[in-house]
Amino acid sequence: MEVRRTVPVKLDVDSDDTALLRETIAEFLWAADYVVDHAWQGDYKTTSKAQLQEETYDDVREQTRLHANLVQNARNKAADAVQGVVARWKQGEYAGKPHFSKPTVVYDKRCATFHDDHVSLATIDGRIEVEYVLPDDDRDTPHSRYLDSDDHEVTSAELHNKDGEWFLHLRTKAEVESDTPKQATTGHSTVLGIDLGVNQLAVTSTGTFWSGHEFDHWRREYEKRRASLQQCGSRHAHENIQSVGRKETGRFKMMLHRIANGIIEEAAENGCTVIAFEELTGIRGRLSGASWGHKWAFERLYEYVEYKAELHGIDVEQVDPENTSRRCSHCGFTHPDNRDSEDFECLKCGYENHADYNAAKNIGLRYLRRNQTGDGGGAPVGVRLNRGTLNANGEYEPPAGNSGQSGSPRESSSGGSQPPRRQTSSDGTLNEARSSDRAK
Repeated sequence: MEVRRTVPVKLDVDSDDTALLRETIAEFLWAADYVVDHAWQGDYKTTSKAQLQEETYDDVREQTRLHANLVQNARNKAADAVQGVVARWKQGEYAGKPHFSKPTVVYDKRCATFHDDHVSLATIDGRIEVEYVLPDDDRDTPHSRYLDSDDHEVTSAELHNKDGEWFLHLRTKAEVESDTPKQATTGHSTVLGIDLGVNQLAVTSTGTFWSGHEFDHWRREYEKRRASLQQCGSRHAHENIQSVGRKETGRFKMMLHRIANGIIEEAAENGCTVIAFEELTGIRGRLSGASWGHKWAFERLYEYVEYKAELHGIDVEQVDPENTSRRCSHCGFTHPDNRDSEDFECLKCGYENHADYNAAKNIGLRYLRRNQTGDGGGAPVGVRLNRGTLNANGEYEPPAGNSGQSGSPRESSSGGSQPPRRQTSSDGTLNEARSSDRAK
């Protein structure tokens, strides 16, 4: 199994090389914008890299001092951006013409040579060698895990200039053996459903909740700080706004990494080989009270879960979210009035529970039914719950060793005692709550 990781490394760049790298960045961004301008002509937007290479390469080479491979990397960056816009249009979303202003340059092995402690980079005036600024102790860091490992190979990098400091984001890959088999001992796999929301950032079909209260609290706090600084209008206030933005992004990324780790642990502990999310396209419009900050958080969370799941041999997929919040995971009856805020009560069978938990089970079932191929087809055979599973027909199957039971206390239609639902705040704190999972 191929695993890819990106490791940011600070660079020790002297003043002469700084000027050279700044000029290289300026010409690289100009080249990328030039290709976008060409691709944007007329009603048809050109997305073919081969076509853009043929139609723009000579012009960019004549008008810049860029290394030939940097010209090609700029073209690839532009083509990817245009392809992204066209894809969003097809989903009915608004997207404007791409423009590149963030000071970055994309390097590959044709225009950079990566060593253990330094890198050789192509510029507009030959190559320069720049040393890495690496940790000088034996702590477990991304540098020690990936750069110092013979198993990981650096394939490419992206140069960044941020607040006058230089960083190289090294992209590595390695072939590793999964520590979780793709197929369980039965020869089948199990899916973990994930529902995303505002009050609860993430809820699993096994009944674990990650609260969104801390996320919303800090989002409002940072908005207040920015608004206060914007009223000042001074240069110092502007610099502080940028600092607030960096702190906000850093805090939220740590929160989302903790949630992603929890989801992976939940999947691994329950023997799940698939994690199913609802499709993220249009999620802000579907969720009442969701902001751009929530959309960003959901996208980052999905990305974190996706790359962390690779090491466990777990697939991460998205499914159509239509009616997953209105459908009863117990009997299948679908109606808008089944859900009232965070409460779910089926108008047909009386099943009631937390609405997001019900939706998480439906997301798992949606993936199950989409991929069910019958006996021997290798399809998933259950949505993992806190106790037991749901099969593709929505029928409850008790955990191994409890085959004589008519149903789990948690999932049965006859009521009875309910085990605690695990509720986790975004900072990883675990609380206990009770869930009603009965039908009247």
